[in-house]
Amino acid sequence: RRQRQMCIRDRYETGTDLKPLFDTIINYIEPPKGDENGPLQMLISSIDYNEYVGRIGIGRIERGSIKVNQQVSVCDYTETRQPYNSKIVSLLQIQGLNRVPVQEATVGDIVWISGIENVTIGDTICAVDCKEPIPFVKISEPTVEMTFSVNDSPFAGKEGKFVTSRQLRDRLFKELLRDVSLRVTETESTDSFRVAGRGEMHLSILIENMRREGYELAVSTPRVLFREDENGKKLEPIERLVIDVPEDCVGSVMEKMGTRKGELVEMHPQGSRMRIEFLIPARGLFGYKSEFLTDTKGEGIMSHVFEGYQRYKGDIERRNTGSLVSFETGEAVTYGLYNAQERGQLFIPAGTPVYEGMIVGASPKTEDLVVNVCKRKHLTNTRASGSDDALRLVPPRILSLEDCLEFLADDELLEVTPKSLRIRKRILSNTTRAKNRNK
Repeated sequence: RRQRQMCIRDRYETGTDLKPLFDTIINYIEPPKGDENGPLQMLISSIDYNEYVGRIGIGRIERGSIKVNQQVSVCDYTETRQPYNSKIVSLLQIQGLNRVPVQEATVGDIVWISGIENVTIGDTICAVDCKEPIPFVKISEPTVEMTFSVNDSPFAGKEGKFVTSRQLRDRLFKELLRDVSLRVTETESTDSFRVAGRGEMHLSILIENMRREGYELAVSTPRVLFREDENGKKLEPIERLVIDVPEDCVGSVMEKMGTRKGELVEMHPQGSRMRIEFLIPARGLFGYKSEFLTDTKGEGIMSHVFEGYQRYKGDIERRNTGSLVSFETGEAVTYGLYNAQERGQLFIPAGTPVYEGMIVGASPKTEDLVVNVCKRKHLTNTRASGSDDALRLVPPRILSLEDCLEFLADDELLEVTPKSLRIRKRILSNTTRAKNRNK
């Protein structure tokens, strides 16, 4: 076996191109099947958007051929819309890393077509005289919602190019043109929008794309979308969770699943690891990823997919830790952080600009603690020049976008800018928050 591996390595190590890989694909993978002379049939599997040509449908031709300026019929297998006729304005194919225009394509070709205004995923492009839609699984409805609003923190407008409500609105509604599973709803406030998607990851990808484009915004904690059955009972989205962990970590996983209303479906060993399946409410997965990696020492693998709606499973504790809240606006210094790290885990290093109401760490207690990370050591006559050298800070925990969304409490917001991620309280004033809490 080792000699064979060495021969294979020597054979391809001196290659100058990918021809051996392409030859293997041709030899082992069957060519596309379909009647090249039959009536056109093509399933739209993805969409894109261009400001010049509008919506672009992407798919593979299953039968027949397609040409520029050809009259076609657009059908839907689920029959949610009536078939209608349209015309192919442009036709593109991939060559290398570029899209190149072509006049005609045939069976097996993956093409980009434009000219059909309302084309969406699941539509079938057919010949006008042969309407035969291809079966397609209906795209599931959104299950998780977040509120996107204008950034109104003291640092607003310092790092982003697009900061107004009009720019935020235009960007969100533009996303609807290419993401058919996203829902955007305007609220009573002109500065806030409800954005619904198929999970935390779906929405976090949108947030990350927007911050890379130069947008500033504030987002709320994720919340699930409930329904009601014919008897008025509350229904909630359920996820099928598949977990692969070492055998010695099964106990901690089962304990956490119990508190999050997870229902065990299947469990079987795979070598030295265990594969476990649960049915768990979507809200039970909020904030679990970081706990899961800690409980499994980073060796666990988890994935989940939408299962359906079931009866409400009861209350689930959202978060069992509090927040360390900045006392004043300024710059975090070593002396202030050294005193604050005794109260919990810090999220920021020294030299970080902070403002009143900003979250600078996590408290092991359930209630929030106000800390002054900007506090400096008072000068005295007996102070030596090296008296601060003994202060040693614990390395802070730097949160990613997903970590921030998992950490958010109901009374907190995530400030997203092209350069920073800051967790903050909805009400920034410490005095006002204390008065409201007492009421």
